[in-house]
Amino acid sequence: MRVLLIKTSSLGDIIHTFPAVTDAVKANPAIRFDWVVEEGFSDLPPLHPAVDKVFSLPWRRLRKTLWLPVTWRELRAFVRQLQAQKYDLVIDAQGLLKSAIWTKFIKAPVHGLSAASAREPLAAYFYNVKHDVAWGQHAITRVRQLFARSLGYELPDMEKTDFGIVPRLRVLPDADATPYWVFAHATTWASKHWPEKYWQQLILLAAQHKKMVLLPWGNELERERAVRLARLTQHVQVLPELSLKALTRVLLDAQVVVGVDTGLTHLAAALHRPVVALYGATEPGFTGVVGPQAVVLQAKFPCAPCLREQCIELSDENHIPPCYVKDLSPLRVTQVIEGILADA
Repeated sequence: MRVLLIKTSSLGDIIHTFPAVTDAVKANPAIRFDWVVEEGFSDLPPLHPAVDKVFSLPWRRLRKTLWLPVTWRELRAFVRQLQAQKYDLVIDAQGLLKSAIWTKFIKAPVHGLSAASAREPLAAYFYNVKHDVAWGQHAITRVRQLFARSLGYELPDMEKTDFGIVPRLRVLPDADATPYWVFAHATTWASKHWPEKYWQQLILLAAQHKKMVLLPWGNELERERAVRLARLTQHVQVLPELSLKALTRVLLDAQVVVGVDTGLTHLAAALHRPVVALYGATEPGFTGVVGPQAVVLQAKFPCAPCLREQCIELSDENHIPPCYVKDLSPLRVTQVIEGILADA
């Protein structure tokens, strides 16, 4: 059985889909998946051994030039690639118009979330079979339920979450490699950023333990922040611009990963790395980091989670959200890291 899966973005959402793919293959080992994903994330789906072909969607790059003939030529070429393969089933696991629209070009039954269950109700118009999946659950759970109903198998034990990617990646570690920590400091919302002076204190902790800290980045602002942090001590290295495939290898061998609510934190947890995930403005119960060695630190301040891109309750002249001061201090994070190291 061949299934076309549409989950175009973002990094965390793609990671959240892996357990559903694992469920499906365990229920029916003959199932194989092809995956439609934004070209910037095309390194991710092949991490799962049940994924064969990846269709790199250029929508983010082309949507700003829709008036150009060359744009439409590239989009038509993309559609022809989709139509070249026959599918038994299509699952749109995104539930957005930008994902649902591509299902119209595939001659196969299309399954997706109902209007009451999708983030954009109009997306359900494009589906042949619509499934009700209750809100108020973690995104991983919702996708697993969608897959089970679309492919007709009983849900497995929901207490166990198998991303299915670690055995494929794991190789013997380099015995001579210097242990390092990764700080995933970059994220999209301003309210999700942990203050730079807090990162500085963690960097000094790493220096005390004689550990190198690696700082990834994805754009110029993030690189500038990493450079500022690296000035603090020689125990910090700003990584060069890396592909997701290369970053996956970096995360896989990290001794500890500390991160805000961002895609790399989700990826590190799925890779079974010891992760400390910091949540203030967002709700980990719905889209939080999941992994066998992941520790989620959630602010308990009255306004958290506010789900706002900008904090409206800044506590002091340093622009530190009050939920971070109370519940996500460097001291608390340091205590968790110390516990991880003691158990290693």
